[in-house]
Amino acid sequence: MPRLAANLSMLFTEAPLLDRFGLAAQAGFKGVEMQFPYGEPASAVAERLRAADVQMVMFNLPAGDFAKGERGIACLPGREDEFRDGVDQALNYARALGVRQMNCLAGIAPPSGHRAVRETLVANLRYAAKKLADEGMVLLVEALNTREVPGFYISRTRQALDVIADVGLTNVKLQYDLYHMQLMEGDLAGTLARHLPRIGHIQIANPPNRHEPGEGEVDFHFLLEHMDRLGYDGWVGCEYRPSKGTAASLGWAKTWL
Repeated sequence: MPRLAANLSMLFTEAPLLDRFGLAAQAGFKGVEMQFPYGEPASAVAERLRAADVQMVMFNLPAGDFAKGERGIACLPGREDEFRDGVDQALNYARALGVRQMNCLAGIAPPSGHRAVRETLVANLRYAAKKLADEGMVLLVEALNTREVPGFYISRTRQALDVIADVGLTNVKLQYDLYHMQLMEGDLAGTLARHLPRIGHIQIANPPNRHEPGEGEVDFHFLLEHMDRLGYDGWVGCEYRPSKGTAASLGWAKTWL
């Protein structure tokens, strides 16, 4: 049975970040995820996890300067040292928080030098995956939609799987975000069925406005049952913007919490 994790970067934002762990637990979540935990000391986050008795299941490697529009640096030639420093920082947090999976955003590709971009991405992912493997951890690779992130290097499932194949390490898996892939390619149920063994983590939000299940075009009741029938018992990150307050947006989730 799929297990729901609250994405604390997008849910319970009515409260300060460190208070969201307890709110997620009160709502019935046993797992949480974040986009980036690095704005708080790892010790403070770990204490809130313990107090709320919830598990941190995933967060992203450092991804450059989000305020300036960067969405990862893994594919950017010349930023390799910064990328490696980010891997070390992420591993320090992962050890403190008990995290077993981390996601790497590829980045927005420069307009030229495609071969160098690809080689840089694969080399950086291989470096990160080897470091994570030493800790028994999994590296995730995610495709994002290019409507909202123009130029993002990986924007379709096939592209992500090809990159993972090029890296060639068994601890690299797909982070399958149904919101992004509905916008880019659809065929969500078919993709889940074909590629489930390669999927390490799933995220959900409902297009067109990235709201909760029940507020948009995708039937997530069907898709969650489909995951269950396929035997998926991993985490499903709820990375959506509530159309109303967070608590009021969770009616759909009661079956799965």
